[in-house]
Amino acid sequence: MSPDIILIRVHGTAAGYLIREGSQFTVRYLPSYAGSSISLALPVRNKPYVFSGLPPFFDGLLPEGVGLEGLLRTRKLDRDDWMGQLLAVGQDVPGSVTLEATDEDAE
Repeated sequence: MSPDIILIRVHGTAAGYLIREGSQFTVRYLPSYAGSSISLALPVRNKPYVFSGLPPFFDGLLPEGVGLEGLLRTRKLDRDDWMGQLLAVGQDVPGSVTLEATDEDAE
């Protein structure tokens, strides 16, 4: 099973976390982070962003079609394992954001 917390980096600097709790997802910036936002739709702020599903910005990072099928097959991931898929592609996505596994507590 994939982790419930992913570290989000912007231009290589730790910016915050993507947290999965059941079907709910939260994007939480680190209190000390003062860099660029993760996306225009997620400006830097102290209050977390809460979504009932995978936030659109992160959904847009995932492959589709043949690319998705190849990723699921080679990494042995479930189609609904969005966190696992994000970690699989998280170091090679367009733009300034990268995603990585973490053992840290996001609180």
